[in-house]
Amino acid sequence: MTPWRERDTVRLLHLVLSIPILGFLYGPVAHIPRAAWFTRWIAVPVVVLSGLWIWLKPRIVKRLYMRDAHGSFRATVGPQK
Repeated sequence: MTPWRERDTVRLLHLVLSIPILGFLYGPVAHIPRAAWFTRWIAVPVVVLSGLWIWLKPRIVKRLYMRDAHGSFRATVGPQK
């Protein structure tokens, strides 16, 4: 999967699963047991994780790339051994 396709897929998932959250807050979804369960236990965690992935993935990939380029990851704080 290409990086732009991955980002578009995660962004679409993030936006689509945000709709039930809005329905839970502003609509009758909170009074429908199955919809409320889906929103609480599926939609909210997926939206949070996909948001973190969109936000932090470039930093994580950069850090992993730096680790591979230097052979091993070295801490910048403290004495070097």
